[in-house]
Amino acid sequence: MTNPQFETVTDRAVAALSEPDLQSVYTGIIHADGRREYYFGNDTEDATALREAAAVQLGMLLRVLADQSDSDVDELAELARERAERMELG
Repeated sequence: MTNPQFETVTDRAVAALSEPDLQSVYTGIIHADGRREYYFGNDTEDATALREAAAVQLGMLLRVLADQSDSDVDELAELARERAERMELG
C-alpha cells in the first residue's frame, strides 16, 4: 500500500456507516482492477433536501480533493462534470 493513511481512512469510514443518526451516504469505490461501485442514499424523499445533501457531499469531496492534490476547486469541478456526463451507472 503506497499511502499509509488509506487503511485508517477506510476503517474510519466503515465505522461511521454504522452510526444510527446518518441522513445521507455516498460511497464511491474504485477497485485495483478498474471496477467501480457507487452507493448513494438519503433518508428523505424531498427533492430539495436531496439536492442540498448532494451539494454538501460534492462540496466536501471537492474541497478535500483540491487540498490534497494542490488543485483548484473550479478545475476539479469541471473535470468531474465532464466525467459525470460520460459515466454510465447501472
